[in-house]
Amino acid sequence: MRRADRLFQLVQILRSRRLTTAQQLAERLEVSTRTVYRDIQDLCLSGIPIEGEAGVGYLLRQEVNVPPLMFNEAELEAIQVGMRMVQAWGGSELSSAAKQAMIKVESVLPERLKEYQSLMFAPDFYIDNDEFKFLDVLRKASRLREYLLMDYRDAKDDCTQRELRPLAIYFWKGTWTLLAWCELRNDFRNFRVDRIVNITNLGRYFAVTAGQEMHDYIKLMEAEYGGTYS
Repeated sequence: MRRADRLFQLVQILRSRRLTTAQQLAERLEVSTRTVYRDIQDLCLSGIPIEGEAGVGYLLRQEVNVPPLMFNEAELEAIQVGMRMVQAWGGSELSSAAKQAMIKVESVLPERLKEYQSLMFAPDFYIDNDEFKFLDVLRKASRLREYLLMDYRDAKDDCTQRELRPLAIYFWKGTWTLLAWCELRNDFRNFRVDRIVNITNLGRYFAVTAGQEMHDYIKLMEAEYGGTYS
């Protein structure tokens, strides 16, 4: 890891925690405590308001705005590709947010990276716009834990109406899939978003229920198929 990257990460760690010891920082950054002490000293000399002492711990007493000037080419490419995928497949609201986010990232890049462009693209010219029209509704309902009434057409072209507790949305095998607790089946169900005919927000909200949450579904999948799901 470049020293500039390490210093940037050190500041980010201190921003996200309260009192952090040099040993904890060393383990996170995979360096020696001596290196951490030297980095802390250099950051303090450069004006970063780090408080604390060796053997006790360190913290930031005030908000520090550190622009992401330390991206390398691979990191920037990962951001560009991710943003392009969201713009193409993330629904109208996230698509707009991704464009604005990329503008902000590019505005603080060093000169050597301003013209860098990944050659990995996510074109949307072949995509049916109706395929993702419910993504914004599903995303908000999942976050707010709002009941939905959904008309759904399955692979056999049979249409059913379901009352759902939307839990999460996954993109896998080239399509978005809604994970939900289905009140009709009293069980977890996955629904392809491109097969949803209509959605109605019911204006009711569901509480956390043991055995019916996303982490419960993940545990079931791990027990059945092995591996780790995230």
